[in-house]
Amino acid sequence: MADERLIGGDPTFSDVTAEIAAPLETGPGRLWWVAFVTAASVLALGAVLVGYTTAVGIGTWGLNRTVGWGFAITNFVFWVGIGHAGTLISAILLLFRQRWRTSIARAAEAMTIFAVMCAGLFPLIHMGRPWLAFWVVPYPNGRGPLWVNFRSPLLWDVFAISTYFLVSFLFWYVGLIPDFATLRDRFRSTRKWRSRIYGWLSFGWDGSTRSWQRYEKVSLLLAGLATPLVVSVHTIVSFDFATSLVPGWHTTIFPPYFVTGAVFSGFAMVLTLLLVTRRVLRLERYITLDHLDAMAKILLTTGMIVAFAYATETFIAWYSANPYERFTFYNRAFGPYALGYWLMVFCNVVVPQVFWSARARRSVSLLFVASIFVNVGMWLERFNIVVISLSRDYLPSSWSHYVPSLVEVGILLGSFGLFFTCYLLFVRFAPVVSFHEVKTTIFEERHVEERAPAAIPQMEERHA
Repeated sequence: MADERLIGGDPTFSDVTAEIAAPLETGPGRLWWVAFVTAASVLALGAVLVGYTTAVGIGTWGLNRTVGWGFAITNFVFWVGIGHAGTLISAILLLFRQRWRTSIARAAEAMTIFAVMCAGLFPLIHMGRPWLAFWVVPYPNGRGPLWVNFRSPLLWDVFAISTYFLVSFLFWYVGLIPDFATLRDRFRSTRKWRSRIYGWLSFGWDGSTRSWQRYEKVSLLLAGLATPLVVSVHTIVSFDFATSLVPGWHTTIFPPYFVTGAVFSGFAMVLTLLLVTRRVLRLERYITLDHLDAMAKILLTTGMIVAFAYATETFIAWYSANPYERFTFYNRAFGPYALGYWLMVFCNVVVPQVFWSARARRSVSLLFVASIFVNVGMWLERFNIVVISLSRDYLPSSWSHYVPSLVEVGILLGSFGLFFTCYLLFVRFAPVVSFHEVKTTIFEERHVEERAPAAIPQMEERHA
């Protein structure tokens, strides 16, 4: 990426501010209202069904004596995975000084916050008595000897995901402070009430050298804190399965397998959102084909690792000569849920192979379709792990076929409604692309171009 221009054209700094702030200065268009009303309506449907489940009980779901984990845990793992790409793009690529992250990091960070919010809903609902959720909070116990099981990975999820959400939110908000100050100054003469709100959100940012130095230190500190969380959060989620004795679950490959799959699905969702955002908000100059090309390469790489994980766990099940493990993987591929398994393989293994082609990596329409397929495939992966492994246990007399109820499907749709409602509000009230990071990128590119002609004679002289 060193020789590629990450910002299209030759915009001035004032052009950057005007073009990125344009969606915030104009009223929402008809397309935004249609999307927002649709997402909010689906969210309302999900909220009603959650209330219905809480009032009536988990019996409204399709769970049975064998499959005690269904859509709820599948959706939980799916949304936690979606939230991984934001921290990866923001924190890890920042520490490695990857400049191509600048235009896409803000949207990815926001996606992380909203995805973790969606993920946290499902364990809360699955408790059956969500009003007792405060039991898992570490506070002075007034219930005598009654404690939660601190050795359970399910409880580890609470602390890992809450920590991940807090650090990710702080990292996202700290990055917004200079941009909120820019919007504060920009709206000062036109919309004073918005200027006051952005002034409050910017915490009195004055743009001094000291402020920028402290900003850089805090950003690096939060990036350093967030980086191990990328690995630890989904590793702990994998322990929910790996510490059990269910065939197909208790395997040591699960932690790296889950982490890679989370990055894979997260990058696919970032692509889905950015491709729509850059087109609707007319940000093609800042979210360029070079950014999309780099993300497609990450998608191809993680997709190959996921494919290797599929092959490895299947081979180990056969090589172990354990009849239960062998039956579990045979049942996944040829049992009653075989269609879901092969569709998962197609979406997660076959579809990413198109990105070996440079033309495919730079095709917006192909990227969008592929990202949708990958997200469908990664949801099916979690469904296959959770439901298929549980539906056929050690006793054939207790085998049951799980079919999700309409209530479960509605709650799943409601989680997507929450996600897209939050994202649509985000693009209306905060800049999707960072002002100052784009300007820094432009300055660095021009600085390199100015120095390059002077460096050529020196290089020729050294070679002579």
